[in-house]
Amino acid sequence: MKNYYYLVASLPEMTMDEAKAPYSVAEFRQDICPQLTAADQRLIDLHFQRYDNANVLALLRNRDADIDARGTLTGDTLREALASIKEGEKAPALSAYLARFVADYYAGELPTDGMLLEDQLAARYYAAAMHCGNSFVERWFGYNLTLSNLLVALTARKYKMDLTTVIVGDTEVCQALRTSTARDFGLSAEVDDLERILKLGETTDLVEREHSLDRLRWTWLENESFFHYFSVERLFVFLQQLDLMERWSVLDKEAGSEKFRSIIQALKDEVQIPAEFR
Repeated sequence: MKNYYYLVASLPEMTMDEAKAPYSVAEFRQDICPQLTAADQRLIDLHFQRYDNANVLALLRNRDADIDARGTLTGDTLREALASIKEGEKAPALSAYLARFVADYYAGELPTDGMLLEDQLAARYYAAAMHCGNSFVERWFGYNLTLSNLLVALTARKYKMDLTTVIVGDTEVCQALRTSTARDFGLSAEVDDLERILKLGETTDLVEREHSLDRLRWTWLENESFFHYFSVERLFVFLQQLDLMERWSVLDKEAGSEKFRSIIQALKDEVQIPAEFR
């Protein structure tokens, strides 16, 4: 395992309450990523592959769709990969989970049980990330999957929706969320801060709720990385915290309230949880 003494020592201190991040995610990619080993770069890439997922879904629906440049692959690379898979060829540029999803899409083998394509792909993405070979990164993705699914389950219960089609993943926690009728889904011994998360799920101020959830994420990163000093895990934590700070630097209270109100309204109108709710 390589240690990055100089890189970590040069990183600025951050708190979530700062008005502006001292460093941007784009600067992180430009300055830090070229100095990583190939194996460590793959761990960092897991963060950005969520944009690859969104780009692939957009291109499957419209070949001329705009591409989010925050992904790991360019639009041309993605289009070539999709064309290759459609012709029955391999597309080594894509991650294995993403290539398999595209192949199943073209073969008509994706489940048709009502689960959104975004959620089906998200399940494969999380499964891959939770088996990436780095225990810290695996636990981070597992924590986020649990947190997101808990909030979705609470909302689904509130609107009397079918939980089987909105819970992402196939972990023991996921199964409990789909089947348990207990207030805490029978997870009090499995999920840290469960009672706090349940209370946040009842918060009517949605911006306040999201901010509190991100504070939970920030605290998790700080606590779980305590003994990772100069390794790739410390760089991974810095990236996640940058991402959280950037999110709130562009989402003021008024704009945030409007966005979340629109999500809840869509939930009421469509009787299903929209993909962006995650």
